[in-house]
Formats: sequence, C-alpha cells, structure tokens
Amino acid sequence: MTIWTSLFRRKQFRGDTHLTSELKRCLNVFDVMFIAVGHMIGAGIYVLTGQVVHSEAGPAIIISFLLSGFAALLSAFSYAEFGARFPRAGSAYTYSYVAMGEIWGFIVGWTVPLEYMIGLAAVARAWTAYLDNLVNKRISTFIIDNIGHLSTTEGGFFAKYPDFVAFILLILVSIAVAIGSKFSANLNSSFVTLNIAVIIFVVIYGLTFADFSLWSGIDEFGRDRFMPYGWAGVIQGAASCFFAFIGFEALSTAGEEARNPHRTIPLATFGSLSIIIVLYVAMGSSLTLMIPYNQVDPEAAFSAAFEAKGATVAKIIMSIGALAGMLNNLVTGAFALPRSVYAMADDGLIFGFFAKVNSKTKTPLNATIVFTLLTAILTLIFDLNALVEFLSIGTLLAYSMVSACVLLLRYQAEPLEEESQHKDNGGQLKSWVPFKAYISKLPAGYSIKLAVFSLIFGYVIIALTVRLQILDNIGGIVLLAVGVILSLSSLILIIGHEENQAKATYKVPFVPFIPALGLICNVFMMIYLKFMTWIRFIVWLAIGLFIYFGYGIRHSKEARSVKIENSKPEQK
Repeated sequence: MTIWTSLFRRKQFRGDTHLTSELKRCLNVFDVMFIAVGHMIGAGIYVLTGQVVHSEAGPAIIISFLLSGFAALLSAFSYAEFGARFPRAGSAYTYSYVAMGEIWGFIVGWTVPLEYMIGLAAVARAWTAYLDNLVNKRISTFIIDNIGHLSTTEGGFFAKYPDFVAFILLILVSIAVAIGSKFSANLNSSFVTLNIAVIIFVVIYGLTFADFSLWSGIDEFGRDRFMPYGWAGVIQGAASCFFAFIGFEALSTAGEEARNPHRTIPLATFGSLSIIIVLYVAMGSSLTLMIPYNQVDPEAAFSAAFEAKGATVAKIIMSIGALAGMLNNLVTGAFALPRSVYAMADDGLIFGFFAKVNSKTKTPLNATIVFTLLTAILTLIFDLNALVEFLSIGTLLAYSMVSACVLLLRYQAEPLEEESQHKDNGGQLKSWVPFKAYISKLPAGYSIKLAVFSLIFGYVIIALTVRLQILDNIGGIVLLAVGVILSLSSLILIIGHEENQAKATYKVPFVPFIPALGLICNVFMMIYLKFMTWIRFIVWLAIGLFIYFGYGIRHSKEARSVKIENSKPEQK
C-alpha cells in the first residue's frame, strides 16, 4: 500500500461488529445522560464562570453561554447520528476515522485525551481552590510555607504552588472509576442529584441579592456594565465556555457500554444539553446580579460572592455543592479519558498496552493508570487559567470534524456500513449542478470532499477577516467577499449531491444546513482563541504525528486486515 492510501484508509464495520466489545454493556439512558450532565456541571459553573465574567465577557456571559450552547447543540446533532450508527468508545475519533480516513481520525483522537486530561487537571485545581477558600486559605499557605512557590509570576504557565491535594484527589477518583462502569455510573448519578439541588438553592438565594443596575449604564472604567469587553469579549467568552460543553462528548465515549446505544446516545445527548444550558444561564445571571463583574473571584466565584454579601451559611452550602459538582466532573472525566485512549489503542494507532481490558472489572485498566498519573502531574504544576485556555481548541476541533464527517457520511457514493442490500444514487451530482461534466470526471467521493474542505476554508477566511478587524479597507472587504463566495459556492455544490439512503435510528435533520451552521460557529470560536493556545496545540500535534508515523501507521488494525485480505488465495 502507498503512504497516501494508508493515510486515508477508513475504519470498516461489517454487519454488527460495531456492537461487539470487550467492555460490558450495562448503562441505561439515565446513566449515560447523567455522565454528560455531571461532566458539564463541574466544568462550566465552577471552573469557567468566574474567569469568563471577570476577564472576558462580564454579565454578558449569559450570551456567551447561549452562543456556545447553540454551537454545541448544532454539533450534538452530528454526534447523535454518529453515536447511533457507530456506538464505539472513541467518539469523535471513531467518527472521523470512519468518514474521513486514518490520519484525520488520529489527529482528532490525539486531541481528545489531551482535552480530557486538561479538563480533569483544571477541575481538580478548581476543587482545591474552593476547598482552600472554605478553610480561609490554610491549604495554600501551608504548602507555600513548607514547600515553596513554583512560580511568582502572575498569569504564567506554572502554578503558584504545587497542588498536592488535587494530585491525590485524582488518584482516588481514578481508583473508583477503575472498579467498574456501573459503579462509576451509580456514583456519578448520586453526585448529579445532589449538585442540581444545590444549584437550584444557589440561583434562588442568589437572586435575593439581585441588583439590576449591575446590568445597565457605564461603570467606573467607562465600560458598558452588561458587556464591558464588547462583542469581541462575548465571542472570546463563548470560545472559552466551550470547555463547559465537552460533557456530551464524554457521553459518546460510553457508546460501547450502553445497553441499547442506537436509542440511548441520541436521547441522552439532547437531554443533557437541554438541562445544562438552562442551568448555566441561571447561574451566570445569579452571579452577575450579586456583585460587579470586576469583583468576581476568577477561581472561587460563587462562594466568594456569597462571602462578600455576608451570607456565610449560603457560602458553605455553595462550597459543598461546588466540591460535590467538581468531584462529579472528575468522575465522568476519569471515566471518559481511558476509553478515548483505549479506542485508539484497540485500533492499533497507539501502543497496544493501552488496549488491555481487565478481566475482572471489564475496564481499560492500563490506560486508566498511566493517563491518570500524567493528568495528576499536570494538575500538580500547571496554572488553572493556562490549562483552561488550552482546552477549548481540542474540543472545537473535534466538534468541527464531526460536523464535517456528517456531510461526508450523507453524500458518499455508498453507505459507510454494510446495512443496505442495494445500490443507490448517493454521491452522484444532480442535473442542475454547474460544470457537472467536469466535476463528474473526478474520482468517486472527491467532489463532496472538495466541497466540504472548500466550505471550511471559506469559513476560515471570513472568521479571520472579522477577527483582524480589517473591514475598514478595500483589502479586507475583498477578502471577506472571497470567503463568502467560496463558502456559498461550496454549500451549493454540497446540496448538488444526491444523499445516500442508508438507514439509521437517528439522522441529523436539515442536512447540510445544520452541520454547515455548526461548522461556522466552531471555526469562529477557534479563530478567536489566543495565539499561544495555537502554538501549544501545534506542539502537541507534532508529538502525536511522530508517534503515528513511527508506530501507528504500521500497526493499524485496518492495515492488518488489508494484508490478510491480500494474502488470501484467489477463489477459482
């Protein structure tokens, strides 16, 4: 096989092989939905809210949450379809592998473990910050006095002090998760129920301190009180808030352990997102109506806000709820992380050691141990804000790829799985398509791939033009026009393809418009991420590609399948 063929070979499922697994199928709809809810509550409310309100969006965080929630919902349609079709542990990785080929699957798969590792590390540090705040900074003071500082620079990449409490906490959580999937799900459901009760209390009690003047007029810095950092801050806040919505992707990693994944994954996806969007907006409103945005504590926003209002009992309840919610988040993240690694290892793209499933617990124990230790080290030494900034890019890339994969899935020449007994016209061009005679000469499937990649490129041009604020000169206007024309013509070409008739228990409605809209939302938020975030991401990606070309491309399960097929004697 040529290198080119190897890079773009696609993962194949034959018959019901996508349902077979060494993992135990024991989770129902509520188990899976609560995995997502638990993973999103801790991250979005207790880690991000204070930081985004204080430094990026102010009270307009409610708009940031709505924007990122809407974008997540658009991506959720695509996740639900793939989760119903291919219920495997790898989520976005598996979907990209099936639709776009091995190299794209690896790129997405390599970002997913990083996404969970950083998410776990950020939440673990926030857990310690809340506990430290509850005990009047005794933990941080003790560590600094007896061990010393890691960094004395504000806003640096390293934390002020080594967080040994968060380190130990992650180890304990991983032990609980390693016991078994059903045990993890039951533990998670208990925390979710407790946390939702606390959130309802916090919202109602916090609104008793509501001061609506904090949302109107001009503050002492000459800024609009509701939107102090303008629309650029709102969009940047939405990009950061995407960290809060990685929970429904954690849900899709449970596809290999759901009892009836074809039904469970779509229902759990939309149910969890609906609950979370309502909770985020309510909590953001409550916080920003209590105290001015510039007085919000970025690390322990709600407990500090209640303390400022003299509500000591509410502060204690809030802190306990925050600790339970973030512990909830840690359980679900620790559940999803080793399964995303297991999926890649099981396919042979990373070391097979991580594909081992323990015979007693039926969990990927090796992946759990190694990646928990790596995450614990991240937690020990890195700064919370630096971790959060790095996280969203992996989430947005995964969501973008899944939306693009739905377009490819629907307009391929044939269904990607062997579920129909007849050939249809999927992938063929409709009669009205301009230059049909020339486009039809391309190899099968190339025209839809060209259309999708051109659509993404057009979106990038539009987003860069807006981000760089160059619309006040002729060059910027021309560039914007090029992006708009390229995007519209690409979308028209996608519509000009016949959709295949493959059956599925759930399909994204209004294709190609919903995936295309999800793509532009994700691309805009990626462009608005900070430059250093992109640099760090490129370094991580380079490490992954080194592993893939040194190991994965030769040990891929798909490569072995092709070799076996080619070695079989021809039937006479």
